[in-house]
Amino acid sequence: MSVRSVVAAVLLIGLGIVFGVTLVSSYKGVDLTFAEQDVRIGAQASAGNAHPALAALNEALHGISREVTPTVVFITVESKPRTEAKDDANRFFHFFGPEFRLDNPRRGPEIGAGSGVILTTDGYILTNNHVVENASDEGIQVTLSDGRTFKQAKLIGTDRYTDLAVVKVDASGLPVATIGNSDEVEVGHLVFAFGNPLGLTSTMTQGIVSATGRGNLRIIEDGSGYSIENFIQTDAAVNPGNSGGALVDIKGEVIGINTAIATTNQRYQGYSFAIPINLGKKVATDLIKFGKVRRGYIGVQIQGMDATMAKANGFERPTGVFVQEVNKGSAGETAGLQAGDIILSVDGKEVNSSNQLQTLVASKYPGESVALKVFRKGKTLDKKVILKSRDEDAEEVIAARDTRSGRSTPKEAAPPTSVKMDNLGITIRNLDAKGKQAYDVEEGVLVESVEPFSEAQRRNLLPNDVILSVGDQSVGSVKELEGILKSKKPGDALLMRVKGENKTTRFVAIEISRSSSNN
Repeated sequence: MSVRSVVAAVLLIGLGIVFGVTLVSSYKGVDLTFAEQDVRIGAQASAGNAHPALAALNEALHGISREVTPTVVFITVESKPRTEAKDDANRFFHFFGPEFRLDNPRRGPEIGAGSGVILTTDGYILTNNHVVENASDEGIQVTLSDGRTFKQAKLIGTDRYTDLAVVKVDASGLPVATIGNSDEVEVGHLVFAFGNPLGLTSTMTQGIVSATGRGNLRIIEDGSGYSIENFIQTDAAVNPGNSGGALVDIKGEVIGINTAIATTNQRYQGYSFAIPINLGKKVATDLIKFGKVRRGYIGVQIQGMDATMAKANGFERPTGVFVQEVNKGSAGETAGLQAGDIILSVDGKEVNSSNQLQTLVASKYPGESVALKVFRKGKTLDKKVILKSRDEDAEEVIAARDTRSGRSTPKEAAPPTSVKMDNLGITIRNLDAKGKQAYDVEEGVLVESVEPFSEAQRRNLLPNDVILSVGDQSVGSVKELEGILKSKKPGDALLMRVKGENKTTRFVAIEISRSSSNN
């Protein structure tokens, strides 16, 4: 091939390469720098600013979390082995912590978790009694939200009547919770629950107050029948491990100590209960200062009023708290209170539930006085009660029983005739001398049986109760009770004073039904 041909071929090839590169590089859909390709995800324009109201709410909630979280601690407890499992299968209300897990299938030590609220910079912490009550020696460990851990926290004191306790860690400069006023809490208020549910530390949930003054749930039970339940009810989500944590308001102030839930499966189902912080503050102060709670006590057995009880006492609606019995030697007896009295107010504050009355009195110390307004037999009386401690009352009751003498001779018994009273749903008979001696009464009639689904059963009149009186009239025989009933009409309510097999006296209100006349 000639030199001219070779040169021409090279020129043609070069022109082809230049043309091809130019053509490819001018095509916009192709980027030859594959390794440096720019990937863009999502819209490139800003979404704009958040609504000012939402932004303010967002910051407000974060502010509450920022202030409260450091003041709530995580408590783990090594507990002594339990000899038997506790059967809660049929209970509707449950403590929601500590959630125990067995470390040893042979009933060895158990590890549980709960929460607590820091009260002082030097390490006093408020929690629930049921979180720490069974703790082994040196078995309480406290972990702060910043991760610091204090082993072998000291148990300062417990109060089983309110389910509160105080523990102490050796520290200084700790963040302290701001304490609010639980008396100002109302239904509908926004609240936030802080704690460590299911081991998820430093958790915050939101809800509202769905009820206040919730009592008679039998959550707190010590076997004596005495407890103080006056819960704040909320729908803030809480679970096992939240016990002892803080319930706070929109200012970030603690208004309650989370304690229990209403549930059928021991997990959150919509309702939780917190101990009001005003009560918690009093208990904590006493435990820190004295190692135990010094609590005022009137010494009366009480119950709330319902519609039937109100009717039996001449009220149009349930009002006040009914006094079932006054303990011997108690502050109430000294002040002149009587069984059958209706307490309308304490220090000028109206009371309409037994737990409300208990809470007001329990906020006082032994030796302090309370002014009671009392309704008795159509008249309103003022009574000043100098409170005693519960221990003092118990001692005086025992002393009174031990020194009791000079008992009147029982009346002769009427024949033990049985009579069925259909309009009450009971069968009664006269009490013989042996029965009077057994019940330590001078007169009365014995309830032999109570018809199922009757008014008497609904009102908790029991077989083997002894009816002592109806209203102001004592009952010495079946005939006397029949005579009293003849003056009544269907729909009237009777207030019966009865004595049970356990030898305690109480009042039972029963409305006369519209059934057939007595046999």
